[in-house]
Amino acid sequence: MRKVEATISIACKPEMVIKAFTNPDMLKGWWQVDRAYIDREVDGMYALTWQVTDKGFGYVSVGTIKTYNPNMQLVVDNFTYMNPEKPILGNMTLTVIAKHNENHTVLYLCQEGYQKGADWDWYYEAVKEAWPQALKTLKDYLEKL
Repeated sequence: MRKVEATISIACKPEMVIKAFTNPDMLKGWWQVDRAYIDREVDGMYALTWQVTDKGFGYVSVGTIKTYNPNMQLVVDNFTYMNPEKPILGNMTLTVIAKHNENHTVLYLCQEGYQKGADWDWYYEAVKEAWPQALKTLKDYLEKL
């Protein structure tokens, strides 16, 4: 199965990287998440929404936390993407690993489990382009804190 991988070096501690993926205020600050509901524990809910209006949610990503180590790792299973213009695309895995390396942290991100079909191809191409850009935004955000 296809997967999207991205890596970036950030001048911060690993726990700040994981916090940026699990703290609603930080998610809003770098990823423009409007609302988040996250149970920071194994089997906890991981739900993010974007473009919230009085008519509903523009985009939603939701999954179940499989691994949570606040100092170095977050794995979200059953990661599902919802978009009002596409079918529900689900059962992926999002992995975030933050490793300390001298005076910075190396962030490795992998989103995998893409299936076949036109909608999956569209989503894969969008994510393949979006994650490297999002991680640059995250780097800028964390290095200014």
